[in-house]
Amino acid sequence: MESTHLIDIAVVDAAVKVVEAWGDIERFVYPRSAVKSIQALPFFESGAADETGATEVEVGLACSSHNGQDVHVAGVREFLERADLSETQLECGGHLPYHTETGHEYVKRGKADSAIHNMCSGKHSAFLVTAKMMCEETKNYIAREHPVQGRVSAAIQEMTSWDLSRSPWAIDGCSIPTIGQPLHALARGAANIADPSAQSSERQAAIARIRAAIAAEPFMIAGDARACSNIIPALNGKAYIKFGAEGVFFAPILEGGLGLALKVRDGATRAADTAIASLLAYLGLLDDAAQEKLAAYIETPLSNWRGTPFGAVRAVLEK
Repeated sequence: MESTHLIDIAVVDAAVKVVEAWGDIERFVYPRSAVKSIQALPFFESGAADETGATEVEVGLACSSHNGQDVHVAGVREFLERADLSETQLECGGHLPYHTETGHEYVKRGKADSAIHNMCSGKHSAFLVTAKMMCEETKNYIAREHPVQGRVSAAIQEMTSWDLSRSPWAIDGCSIPTIGQPLHALARGAANIADPSAQSSERQAAIARIRAAIAAEPFMIAGDARACSNIIPALNGKAYIKFGAEGVFFAPILEGGLGLALKVRDGATRAADTAIASLLAYLGLLDDAAQEKLAAYIETPLSNWRGTPFGAVRAVLEK
């Protein structure tokens, strides 16, 4: 065995009863993009989604870490234009599209590194649209003291039942605040999406729309060759998953009203993808056909630059 990736995992219900656990679930993690479906709640609860007629594609993009493929960029652009906003107002910073072939094409066109290609541009569009609809300053909407981020932090605190004033915070790769919390609290946030019965009727309606959009538009959540877009359809509505940078996954499990959160301690994406697929299989959420379809995630083959296989990434569950 050449490399070992240690992973902490919590599966809890909405009352924070621990159903399954591996590793240290008290360990603080930065959720980053894993909690985009919670970060999107104020977009609905502020009335901005209804006022702008947000489509399922746009809601999916608001919850996404997309590849920057043409369909993603076009969706974000339409999202902004309908609210009379411009991609130049996005404050997420630019990078090449995450999708390799698309990135090469944009370099050829001389159109690389725009903020709209950023994998978080959908979420930032929802922030920007919300600020405009609330008649708030659209500049610096990324700042922790801006009302947009204040509402986002409040939603995370309410859904996880964790007092964020007790938590360390940092700046995420897309420039917004990311606030640490124990892994079990993050899992509770997922459980409250899976079972929102304790939430207000307004929040339940927002969660229902977010869940419906993710189920309807899984490609918008990530894109080609990405775990989220490939695994969500295989779950057949039993759950959905969302990746976050540095090896985090967040999964509301609708069957049973549970929440799953995991963190790869060394941040390795290859370990995170294999772990989430293996856990979903272990929990009985993937039938035989789905497991066969997702075999390359459950046991990820490794090959050298000539294409010669030399090993695999496998999950080993040890309590």
